[in-house]
Amino acid sequence: MRSLLKRMPCLAAPRRRRCLHSHSNPHPLISTFSRLCDDGPLPAALALLPNLAAAGVRADPISLCRLIKLCVRHGTASDGRIIHRHVSTAANSNGRGGAPHASLFVSNSLVSMYAKFGLLDDALHLFGTMPERNVVSWTTVIAALASAGGRKQDALRFLVHMQRDGVAPNSYTYSSVLGACGTPRVLAPVHVSILKVGLDSDVFVRSSLIDAYMKLGDLDSGRSVFDEMVTRDLVVWNSIIAGFAQSGDGIGAVELFTRMKGSGFSANQGTLTSVLRACTGMVMLEVGMQVHAHVLKYDRDLILHNALLDMYCKCGSLQDADALFTRMPHRDVISWSTMVSGLAQNGRSTEALKVFDLMQSQGPTPNRITMVGVLFACSHAGLVEDGWYYFRSMEKLFDIQPEREHFNCMVDLLGRAGKLDEAVKFISEMNFEPDLVIWRTLLGACRMHKNANLAAYAAREILKLEPEDQGARILLSNTYADLRQWTDAEKSWKAMRNQGAKKEPGRSWIELGKQVHVFIAGEFSHPCSAGIVQELNRLIRRVTDLGYVPQTEFVMQDLESEQKEDLLKYHSEKLAVAFGTMNSMEGKPVRIMKNLRICGDCHSFVKLVSKSEGKVIIIRDPVRFHHFQDGVCSCGDYW
Repeated sequence: MRSLLKRMPCLAAPRRRRCLHSHSNPHPLISTFSRLCDDGPLPAALALLPNLAAAGVRADPISLCRLIKLCVRHGTASDGRIIHRHVSTAANSNGRGGAPHASLFVSNSLVSMYAKFGLLDDALHLFGTMPERNVVSWTTVIAALASAGGRKQDALRFLVHMQRDGVAPNSYTYSSVLGACGTPRVLAPVHVSILKVGLDSDVFVRSSLIDAYMKLGDLDSGRSVFDEMVTRDLVVWNSIIAGFAQSGDGIGAVELFTRMKGSGFSANQGTLTSVLRACTGMVMLEVGMQVHAHVLKYDRDLILHNALLDMYCKCGSLQDADALFTRMPHRDVISWSTMVSGLAQNGRSTEALKVFDLMQSQGPTPNRITMVGVLFACSHAGLVEDGWYYFRSMEKLFDIQPEREHFNCMVDLLGRAGKLDEAVKFISEMNFEPDLVIWRTLLGACRMHKNANLAAYAAREILKLEPEDQGARILLSNTYADLRQWTDAEKSWKAMRNQGAKKEPGRSWIELGKQVHVFIAGEFSHPCSAGIVQELNRLIRRVTDLGYVPQTEFVMQDLESEQKEDLLKYHSEKLAVAFGTMNSMEGKPVRIMKNLRICGDCHSFVKLVSKSEGKVIIIRDPVRFHHFQDGVCSCGDYW
């Protein structure tokens, strides 16, 4: 660092070469060279460099910088080195004559060129040899370091050296270095520095500040920076909306989108993509359909159409997804993969595999994401032989080397089908060490099929890799509870209590009139709680007439039967279903999102409610969708 940042004195020397601007009639080579630097072709421009040197003619800095830009657009790093050697040779033979700012202008362009070619060491070496550096020089290097993997600390150090060198950072410097702030402790002093130099009002700096806070998950600070802005443009609105959407606060993102429209700003592709992501995460279909109206003016935007397709699939609206997919003027591998996965997650595995067959005959070559969707379809439909076929043929048919996610799908496929010994054998024969995801998948299958011994083995493997993993202990204790091995279940719970762990409560939410209503198991904080309980009691009476009996085996506690029934009664999805049936419109499905896997008792309850009330009820849990209609679920009771 010390040698890199060492300043070198700029030595004056007599001019030896002719410069374009020193003659009223420039050399003919100069005119040709300048034209080629502007319009290309690049090889022809590079071919003139030796001729210029032989004729003793020095190209002007503007032409050289244009040549460097042409090289970045159409050339290679080797072409860039040719330009650099020409510039260095001309400078040395000229004894560093000419205007210092002209040499700096070209050197900055060369540093930028090396950075854009990914040759960061070459950029830093050139930077270190420059006799003079200005804010552009420093900012170029800082931006390159901030965006390079593993060099963010260097970017921050360069910012400090820049200021010590007497060069004041500008808005572009700070906008770049904010991307290198990986922790709140690092971000705070940079934010203070911005305030001190008075750049906190700059729209680009504020936008970068918002991005930095959002990436750290500090939504409050990001929102505070946003709210302090006197004037906002679309870039800033997009930053704050994207930040909330990416951080999982879909409600906040949609609220900001509404404010943006109220402030007179029109959404662009970036805005709409972020809002669609928010709608997808929160299953906000009504808002998503309104966003669809904005998407119509971008009828050729494939990224937007893919985001819209994903939203419809993950909100369980397959009819809308299919209609959009059919109308799309162009479909890429993401479009096809989204449709395959969307159908599989919604319990339409057979249809998903048919779309995959259609993709092979009409669409692009499947990729690894496509194959994850295909294996998911097989896993959630119990299609073991089909799953084996697709897994074994990935490399032969599509040149796709199976990765961890594909191996995990196979463990899930075998586990769900009850082939636990085969799943263990498959894991032992993998060509890499199993990770947490694979062991958790096996543990989940052990609980599903009530194999306590194998569950204990899987849990031990998880805790070897991640000693603080409470999810493994919860699944293991639930497996013991399923088998009524209360002593073993209590041991697992005691170990968690000793570490201060708490089980995540079941939560369900439902969108109504652009508002999201959240329900927590056993809690009655909702303003309509009295009406919800009354409606729930009515539904229970109705489904009891159809044969519903509370399945108390799904209560993971050693309690009396009546106590277990009370716990089951107020599960979050039951509260959400009651609220949904109270407020649903004729012909519209009730759509519910849940943070945990739906329990067997609630699954049976909702099936019968769909029959007694003549309603379509769609519940999305962390893994898949359940479409309930006429007393039947799309999962075929296989989940």
